[in-house]
Amino acid sequence: MSDTPFGFGLPPEEPENGDEGKKKDPAGGGQGSGGQGGGQANPFGFGFPGGPGGADNPLASMFGSMNPNDLGAAFQQLGQMLSYEGGPVNWDMAKQIARQTVSQGTQDGTKDASVGPAERAAVEEAVRLADLWLDGATPLPSGAGSAVAWSRAEWVEATLPAWQQLVDPVAERVGLAMGDVLPEEMQAMAGPLIGMMRSMGGAMFGQQIGQAIGVLAGEVVGSTDIGLPLGPVGKAALLPLNVEAFGKDLGVAKDEVRLYLALREAAHQRLFAHVPWLRAHLFGAVEGYARGIKVDTTKLEDVVGQFDPTHPEQLQEALQQGMFQPEDTEEQKAALARLETALALVEGWVDAVVHEAAKNRLTSANALRETLRRRRASGGPAEQTFATLIGLELRPRRLRDAARLWASLTDARGLDGRDSLWEHPDMLPTASDLDDPDGFVHREQLDFSELDKMLGEAAKGPDDEGKEDSGK
Repeated sequence: MSDTPFGFGLPPEEPENGDEGKKKDPAGGGQGSGGQGGGQANPFGFGFPGGPGGADNPLASMFGSMNPNDLGAAFQQLGQMLSYEGGPVNWDMAKQIARQTVSQGTQDGTKDASVGPAERAAVEEAVRLADLWLDGATPLPSGAGSAVAWSRAEWVEATLPAWQQLVDPVAERVGLAMGDVLPEEMQAMAGPLIGMMRSMGGAMFGQQIGQAIGVLAGEVVGSTDIGLPLGPVGKAALLPLNVEAFGKDLGVAKDEVRLYLALREAAHQRLFAHVPWLRAHLFGAVEGYARGIKVDTTKLEDVVGQFDPTHPEQLQEALQQGMFQPEDTEEQKAALARLETALALVEGWVDAVVHEAAKNRLTSANALRETLRRRRASGGPAEQTFATLIGLELRPRRLRDAARLWASLTDARGLDGRDSLWEHPDMLPTASDLDDPDGFVHREQLDFSELDKMLGEAAKGPDDEGKEDSGK
């Protein structure tokens, strides 16, 4: 056990350069463990928002730079960690942390703000015009029943259910692994400790996921940026504040940037609305990949063996460093290939369709297309955090290959022939097809309509046939 009160770390030493030294690390160190910045500046490894602390704060010796007004929040979160009995992730805490992160603003100093009537009207008009343009680029009808303009906080609220569906399967594996790392004869004796660790694990996951969602809220421009439908069905959404930040240094008119991003959002909405199996296919691919992930038991055993209930930040350190390793099996490789290909096909189709709709109407269409391709390829800090936490990068590595294939299909088969491939998952190109797009484009197309007709006839019983005959 620690020699310091309640196991909290000692305060950092006073910097030699006084106030300037304090400004360099206002949060009191790294985001979680106290391993950054040379001292553990707050309890539990959390970066609570708050006012100035330091030597002028009589409580700084225990709570680092935390404002006394934040003590209630600190103990409240500790209580949540110890009392949580829900699923593998404490989503109440995740939401709280995400909202706190959003309220702090982005690194460039931009603060979240409510969306005004003029911005809402501009988004609605952009989506309406985007849908009109897309009518000539795809036979899929509009999928946006409404257009909404969200603040960053509203984006957090609207997308949390989708994040829960994505993250819970992986977090569940960690919860199970916490009990598995102890010898069987010790598990009964260590029951309360395992329960405490699982509660804290759920809270730590909630804190880290909430932090990542909060950061991502400062980066996204709509509800489909990562290629998955994160928002409510039928709602095309843009975040005016982030749209403005995205176009700030591009030298492109604000209205043109908004319209191009509205095209992408509306194209995603069409695809997910009129390909009924696609959402389940993508989320199922994520879950299938999660099932094949194994927890690094060596790292987890170290955490369990050295676990001190008064130092819950140890679990947070392990989560931040990542404890997931893909199983090197054919099944896991196939699951990863399916997921990466599915993401690439969605993003590639959107890229090709939007380009077709915008190329003769927007002077900056090519430049905006390339900017978004690079943005998706590189990802941001929030996406990297998710990669660490759930062992999965939600980026379409083969976006350009998929876009070229969809464009070739348009030339060879027309819009109807291209989009008919979305009728059934088995009709879609595979990873090997992305390697040989010409071979796929000119291959004889499978016709599932005849198969469906045969299956329908086979499903009919003798009584059904007799009824049809008697009705003639």
